[in-house]
Amino acid sequence: MADAAVARNAMAEKLEMMKTRAAIRSVDVANMLGTTPETVSRWNHGRAYPRPNKENQLVELEYIVERLSEFYSDPRTARAWLYSRHKYFDGLRPADLIQEGRVEEVLEAIQALANPSYT
Repeated sequence: MADAAVARNAMAEKLEMMKTRAAIRSVDVANMLGTTPETVSRWNHGRAYPRPNKENQLVELEYIVERLSEFYSDPRTARAWLYSRHKYFDGLRPADLIQEGRVEEVLEAIQALANPSYT
């Protein structure tokens, strides 16, 4: 029972951090991870725990959000970055790339934000 509470707390903390730092809601997490909002809600409330592949995707998304928060103090701006089309991605949205498992490309673009020539 204690392990389930710890797992629930860990999932809830991850989801809350994403909401706080990038205005990402459960439905956004569900869309980017290819699952349902109901499943994310069960993770958040400790009624289920993500399968290993979804847990890995969730951890990757958490890292992306952490990195974005280094550049954008306003969560809405970080969210806008994730959901806007970018020249860097030939007009694709980072959220779509995350859903496709192309996390490294998104992380490279975030790293490029530190470069003044980023467009």
